[in-house]
Amino acid sequence: MGRTSLFLCLLCAAPAFGQDPAVPLPPVDVPVPDAEAAPTSVTRTSPSGLVTLVDTKAHQGEAKDTAELLAPVPGVVLSDAGGVGQRKSLSLRGAGSTGVLVLLDGIPLSSPGTSVDLSRIPSVLTERLEVLRGAASARYGPGALGGVVNLVTRRPTHGVLLAADATWGNFDTFLASASASGALWGGDGLVLVHGARSSGDFGFLYDTQPALDGNALTPMLRRNNQASTGGALLRYRRDLGARWSVDLLGEAGGDARRLAGTAQNPTSDASQDAAHGLLGARVTRRFESGGEVSALAWGRLEDSTLVGSPFGEGPWHQSEGAAGIDLAYSQLVFTRHGLSAAASLSTDWLRAPGASSASWVRGGAMVGDEVFFLDGQLAVNASLRIDQSGPFTGFSPRVGVLALLPLGFEVRANAGQAHRPPTFLELYVLQGHLSPNPNLRPERGLFVDAAAGFRSERAFVQLGGFYALYEDLITYEYYPPLLARPYNFQAAQVMGLEAEGTVEPLPWLSLAGSYTLLSTQNLKDDPRYYGRQLPYRPRHKLHARASVGPRWLRARGEVLWQSEQFTNRTETVSLPSRAYLNAGLILQPITGRTTVSVALELKNLLDVASQDLDGYPLPSRGAYLSFSVAWDDTASSLPVIASPGASP
Repeated sequence: MGRTSLFLCLLCAAPAFGQDPAVPLPPVDVPVPDAEAAPTSVTRTSPSGLVTLVDTKAHQGEAKDTAELLAPVPGVVLSDAGGVGQRKSLSLRGAGSTGVLVLLDGIPLSSPGTSVDLSRIPSVLTERLEVLRGAASARYGPGALGGVVNLVTRRPTHGVLLAADATWGNFDTFLASASASGALWGGDGLVLVHGARSSGDFGFLYDTQPALDGNALTPMLRRNNQASTGGALLRYRRDLGARWSVDLLGEAGGDARRLAGTAQNPTSDASQDAAHGLLGARVTRRFESGGEVSALAWGRLEDSTLVGSPFGEGPWHQSEGAAGIDLAYSQLVFTRHGLSAAASLSTDWLRAPGASSASWVRGGAMVGDEVFFLDGQLAVNASLRIDQSGPFTGFSPRVGVLALLPLGFEVRANAGQAHRPPTFLELYVLQGHLSPNPNLRPERGLFVDAAAGFRSERAFVQLGGFYALYEDLITYEYYPPLLARPYNFQAAQVMGLEAEGTVEPLPWLSLAGSYTLLSTQNLKDDPRYYGRQLPYRPRHKLHARASVGPRWLRARGEVLWQSEQFTNRTETVSLPSRAYLNAGLILQPITGRTTVSVALELKNLLDVASQDLDGYPLPSRGAYLSFSVAWDDTASSLPVIASPGASP
């Protein structure tokens, strides 16, 4: 990857808070959590949406970061700069990472159109990951062309819960965290601290002469790939009586990483230092009639410094932030209509070379109605949202249907429109060799999807299909003499199939799997590109997992296969298919209130040598040993939680 692409990948990164209890859909590999275990849920506002949940507790001891836990989800394609602490982002249903809205407990982790670095939110902070596939701007605002990823943080407990864990592994990798939760100031509080480091010095194979067929691969060592991270999570919840409650969230972290570059263009002196922080406060009032009103105030900041020859003379310093307030109201009317309304107001700002004080105000309003028929077995929901982002206006309608059929079968379908405005960087900032374009228009996405599913106490399966049309896509093109510039010129259509399921035929055996078929087509009116596949969108992705053994001793194996994918629009250069085989074993004896676990994780057992989407080598075979201990006194102290009431 050249300097232009390196700037684009590194500078589009930027640094949310609980909604109330709801019962979400079953995840791929875990049972449905109860209402108390779901402090925030995208299914609350998208009841007919296609949602996959991942319970991070079910993956204890697997030495996986947030991106790795999301990798098996249908429709997800990861971008990985290689190794612990290095940048990771994802795309959904063919929409790029800039078209996916990532939330932390409902608060956006970046401005619309900006790719989120998932490595800055380690999995130890979360208890559940929610992926809503399909355009979701109708509920969540601009930026959700491909869908929404909501990272639900660990909730505080009323009884005392103390925990600590540590992981050691290949490439001089070490991770650790410690947490304490319990009753605090009349409510429940949680504090968690975490840290990680890795030298990232793994070996990989590189083709020094890719133009020659059958050229022997050369063993190389990944250098300048060190990373260290650290941070903390604070949460507090209190029931104020009279159906009032307050939730507070604080999350902050920092990282120092070396930037090794791609295999084709390695960098020996590039590095990045970054820090971020986020605060949120939600006040909720529930009514005896089942209605609810809430107000959320939030703010976030991120500061980043890039140093090295790819960034020109002197350090490149960039600060970005946002603050806002969201209001929401829901009410069940005449036992048939679930009415809802929301309004939001926020401001974004950016300080970077070439844009000393770029900022604008965002505002949005939404109204929705969910109508129930046949004693709730059939529900039709519709909503409309209007957003103003600086000079750009966007309309996001959506309609959905959920039908619960006899014998555990169900059908759901959705249609809608989403948009994402250009970012400050694309409009105003000269980023090295990337030139801004103040004449950009917002991207727009139209989509439909439908799925049929079956669920029982021990099984859940779902098969669905989707179609999306993306218009006015923003893509960087060569701009003489030595620059690349974003333009609105590309349109594309994406269609595919998504399947997922989990089954537990025996108490000591569980099986899970997912599959994605993705077909993309470039609709740009240019014979070189028209009708060809979009780059970095593999046509097939398959995940299979088996877990066997009693609760105290569990073994598992999994495979994640991804087909060949093109890296340019003329379909002349591609990355080969790859299959990762992982295995693990966890020993977890429980003695009274104390739980001790020891786990072994083996990654990439076949030692597959591969590169990620943008040419970053991925780590070779590795082994990781984890140790954790927890002291749990929550069973003897039940939480005090206000009645959740009815919700549409």
